[in-house]
Amino acid sequence: MSHSFFQEAPSANGRKVIYQFGLLHIGFWSFVSIISFFSLTLWYGPYDWFHILHICLQALIGIGFTLILYWVFMGIWNKPFAQRASMGLLMVLLVAFVWTIVRIELFMWVTEAGNKWSEFGGWHFASVFIFLCWSGLFHGMRYNDLLKTEHRIMLEAEAETREEQIKRMRAQSIARDAQIKMLRYQLNPHFLCNTLNAINSLIEVSESEKAQSMTVQLSRFLRHSLDNNPDTKITLENEVNALNLYLKIEKTRFGDRLSLDFNIEQEAKLATVPSLLLQPIIENSMKHAIAQNESGGIISLYARVKNNRLIMQLSDTGSGIKVANSKMASSKGRGVGLRNTNERLKALYEDDFSIDIEILPSGGLKTTIELPCEDMSSEINTPNQSRPSHQQKR
Repeated sequence: MSHSFFQEAPSANGRKVIYQFGLLHIGFWSFVSIISFFSLTLWYGPYDWFHILHICLQALIGIGFTLILYWVFMGIWNKPFAQRASMGLLMVLLVAFVWTIVRIELFMWVTEAGNKWSEFGGWHFASVFIFLCWSGLFHGMRYNDLLKTEHRIMLEAEAETREEQIKRMRAQSIARDAQIKMLRYQLNPHFLCNTLNAINSLIEVSESEKAQSMTVQLSRFLRHSLDNNPDTKITLENEVNALNLYLKIEKTRFGDRLSLDFNIEQEAKLATVPSLLLQPIIENSMKHAIAQNESGGIISLYARVKNNRLIMQLSDTGSGIKVANSKMASSKGRGVGLRNTNERLKALYEDDFSIDIEILPSGGLKTTIELPCEDMSSEINTPNQSRPSHQQKR
């Protein structure tokens, strides 16, 4: 706001400033008139209505001169301080000089007093003092007005910034939720098709009881999947219980060919993990290890807590084809589940997690997942910051 007071008339704030300035302006000259009456007119006496009329008329003329000062001060406001101070002081002396001449002439005319020009110095000193006081009042109001305006603009800018941050956070949250759901639901059709094909095969060979049992197990697993939001976290113990719903279906398919070796420490059971985090990794092992090995195999899960980090190791015995334990070996064919799991963890933990994949000499795959150790009482959506970020390995 480069100009205030009368320049801001169109706005509500400008009208308020004009109103306050007008009251102080009139109040200033009313105060000058009252002081003049009690300190000069009454003191020196005698007095009459002509002396009071002179006080009122000189105040009205003074209002006009201070309005001239106002326009001058506003016109030179943006000039350098030294130039503004010198020009302002010169204008105050000039206005005080002219006002002194006018009020002396007016006094002699209204009161029919004798020649007062011999007292010009005292009258001029009082005039200079009055207009300097008014100039101080003007600059005090001006700086106070600018300070309030600057403070208001700063508050408005902060409010806009906070609003933009809130909008950005909401947009990021919506995008993250959409991304997580997309990654989760991308896995379900693959598993669902395999299970339905298995049920169909059981029906074709007249294994109706197994088909019915697998259908019930599939229903329970899908119900659990639908009842849990993909971005929620549950305890590892509940996650393993949900995993067992899936493995019961696979047990029906593979029978004794599938063996499980789960070893989960008590402290790790209470840690929270994203819902159905382990299912796509186990599904990869079912598809690329157990299903392709005539003798089946073993799927192992080991979980522990170390240095406030949850460490989970999932491994399988492979398809039966041994490979060299080399960095050149890859988990070819297992990329969808691992890639989606990695992207899902990235959406939830940013960089505060790691996934390490190791090809075993037997051809099996060992996947190690490390997450912040959080329990149900902590804010599950806030990554643990007590440890530096882990670089993801592929």
